[in-house]
Amino acid sequence: MGDSSKVILASASPRRRQLLGAAGISFEVIESLVPERRLTGEPARDYALRMAREKAGAVSSRFAEAIVIGADTIVMCETQILEKPAHPEDARRMLEMLSGRTHTVVTAFALARGGSVLESSPVESQVTFRKLSEAEIDDYIATEEPFDKAGAYGIQGVGGGFISRVEGSRDNVMGLPTEPVVAALARWGVKPA
Repeated sequence: MGDSSKVILASASPRRRQLLGAAGISFEVIESLVPERRLTGEPARDYALRMAREKAGAVSSRFAEAIVIGADTIVMCETQILEKPAHPEDARRMLEMLSGRTHTVVTAFALARGGSVLESSPVESQVTFRKLSEAEIDDYIATEEPFDKAGAYGIQGVGGGFISRVEGSRDNVMGLPTEPVVAALARWGVKPA
């Protein structure tokens, strides 16, 4: 594989690595280290898209020939954006809010080369939680699974047991909408191995 078709994933997320690898894409991981800060009043889709574009752009400006994939996942319940919980009480607040309700997971992705974004898109899934008991929430927080995940849960972990329905892509909820990403890579000459 020459430099022109080298793919870099600008994320340390083990879930994104797993999804991209399972799709047959050969890639390296280089974290973007772009701080995730929402602008005042910024809508969830715009925030996720801006972060994905900034992450991809930051890494691609250092590796000009590679195609860089940036991604960002946001959980939105009603009008509130739920990012990664800062502490156990924050995780509890989020899980209580999600309990028995449907929320939106937006994962935006961006492809960049030479510091310029080639294309980007937000992808949405609707996730419905069953009603959770206080004990379930306490036990889940004790696993420490919620702390590196937007919305304080992981669909691929223990938190998957809280979900009664997913409309849209499950991969998207995990952090990477695999089908649209693979299709976008193909448009730029990158095919699964």
